[in-house]
Amino acid sequence: AGFCSAVCVEVPSETEAVQGTHMKLLCISCMKREEVTASTVVEWFYRPEGGKDEPIYEYRKTNHEFPSRFSGRLQWNGSKDMQDVSITVLNVTLNDSGVYTCNITREFEFEIHRPVFTSSRLIHLTVVEEAGEDFTSVISEIMMYILLVFLTLWLLIEMVYCYRKVSKAEEAAQENATDYLAIPSENKENCAVPVEE
Repeated sequence: AGFCSAVCVEVPSETEAVQGTHMKLLCISCMKREEVTASTVVEWFYRPEGGKDEPIYEYRKTNHEFPSRFSGRLQWNGSKDMQDVSITVLNVTLNDSGVYTCNITREFEFEIHRPVFTSSRLIHLTVVEEAGEDFTSVISEIMMYILLVFLTLWLLIEMVYCYRKVSKAEEAAQENATDYLAIPSENKENCAVPVEE
């Protein structure tokens, strides 16, 4: 992205759309001398794969949509200062895949002369039937499953450790009880505390 002024940033448009949704074709052209009044003309063209450019939309003080496959499906999304001259394609179809060109012509109104500046943006749009999974979400799912497996194994290890500890304690208690029972009864009597009269 290139910074042209304090309020204008040129950013690339999205290049993939899902069939049946609305797709904004982003075209931003920052004015290099925004303090100077300029008249702006915007022309949008569409070129199917292996075809030729055909005009589909124009802004020349007023909006004008050319008869095309997009008739009734184009919407102006430009800003008042004419730095954002984007359009939106409504109800995108698979046949809308192709190359979109945004041509901007500006005539600056100086006192002595009226210089003209032109710029152009190309958008290669691909329309898909369904939205593909985002790479970040796929990585997140994988990490979640790895964490679940790790926690399950850790829980099993803890359960086995605790079970063995309890078993050893029970065995030790059983051995003590067996040792006590193995002492002869006379020795057990000697163990009694004498009572004073």
